[in-house]
Amino acid sequence: MDINTRAFKENARKALDNSELQSSLQQIRRGFVGKRREAVERLPEFENLRAEAQEIKDGVLQNLDFYLERFEAKVVESGGAVHWCRSPAEARDAILGICRLVGARTVTKGKTMIGEEIEINAFLEANGIEPVETDLGEYIIQLRREPPSHIIAPAIHVSRDQVEAAFREHHSGLDPKRLLDEPSDLLAEARAMLREKFLAADVGITGANFLIAETGSTIIVTNEGNGDLTQTLPRVHIVLASIEKIVPTLEDATTLLRVLARSATGQEMSVYNTFSTGPRRKDDLDGPEQFQVVLLDAGRSQLLGTDFQDILRCIKCGACLNHCPVYNAIGGHAYGWVYPGPLGKVLTPGLIGHKNARDLPNASTLCGRCEEVCPVRIPIPKMLRELREREFRRGMGSSRDRWALRVWGMIARRPKLYHLGTRIASRMMRKRARHLGRIDSFPLMGVWTATRDIPVPDGPTFLSQWNRRRGKKR
Repeated sequence: MDINTRAFKENARKALDNSELQSSLQQIRRGFVGKRREAVERLPEFENLRAEAQEIKDGVLQNLDFYLERFEAKVVESGGAVHWCRSPAEARDAILGICRLVGARTVTKGKTMIGEEIEINAFLEANGIEPVETDLGEYIIQLRREPPSHIIAPAIHVSRDQVEAAFREHHSGLDPKRLLDEPSDLLAEARAMLREKFLAADVGITGANFLIAETGSTIIVTNEGNGDLTQTLPRVHIVLASIEKIVPTLEDATTLLRVLARSATGQEMSVYNTFSTGPRRKDDLDGPEQFQVVLLDAGRSQLLGTDFQDILRCIKCGACLNHCPVYNAIGGHAYGWVYPGPLGKVLTPGLIGHKNARDLPNASTLCGRCEEVCPVRIPIPKMLRELREREFRRGMGSSRDRWALRVWGMIARRPKLYHLGTRIASRMMRKRARHLGRIDSFPLMGVWTATRDIPVPDGPTFLSQWNRRRGKKR
């Protein structure tokens, strides 16, 4: 997909005005957030597992070269091959070369964010090869010619009516009078259309949730089973993954799987957790003839040893997106590139440069919910503050923003002035709320109140209450 991060503010305004998108985003609050909370409450040791998961990923990042080399050795030992790619262009060329060697005309694909990052679908199409997304959500947005808007629910922004319209447009060979009133009707039609593609595919491409250094195995996690068909039916299985997906052992992988599903969808475990090790052996009943692993760096190694290394712990569960008030308000497309939400606010500047994504670190309330729910405890708010500080030091922000920060800094360094200002603002808000029951406008906050109300203060400011209680104790 095209990089459009510099248009973030414009994208966000359009998203807030899109009533269909706003309706679709309600699914996140109704579904993912509540299910995660229930799943965590059912597992008393969840916090201990988070600590273990963080330790596993930190250990990998400190010894990444060792584990990657060990992984490659095990893949080769099992009969597979590893392709090292520094850039998206090298990854695309590696995949095209594999496809041409076997004369591939159709490629089935499982969901992979790295595939989106390197724009593999458009590249294959330009070279005469048909890529077919097999994850239902990815299939829907492929028909609509859109990028995913969520890491684990790529079509969450699409309504049922929009799915029906896409199916009727692209499945033109079917009865135009057929009923597509229910989600089950849409699912059955997608399954029937994809079945032919599964059988015809020469190559299958999947991502990888984890790469196991101990065995040379790769793991994909799905709820539809499409990943299994993608990697076992074609003659060639290509695994497309970034270098930080490595974990030392199978036991480590199971620890991460236990926090992944609960954090992502609120499941105890995903329906399909598929381990693949090399091509089909002599006595195997199924499997590919070739097992090819394409490993992508694309700037990730440059984050090692920096203030932003922790973002490479991410296991792409999407929990930070689900709990982010900004993402919940504007969806994923507004962020302008592959990785939306709190994850994208750090990873995108790290991969494509801060100057190309300077609005993203500022698109945060710094509420801390992302770190609170992250299964590997990534300190996203801390990294966002660091990015903001660097932007200020380098003079990258607008003159208006820099002026506002100077004024804020002047007030914040003077406690008496700060306390007076908060008391006056609080009183003005309560007065406004008494007339309307809500705060629909307020000085200097027009951008916020254009699309939402300001919460009404419950009473005196925190500082006033704190000083009163401290005075009583004395």
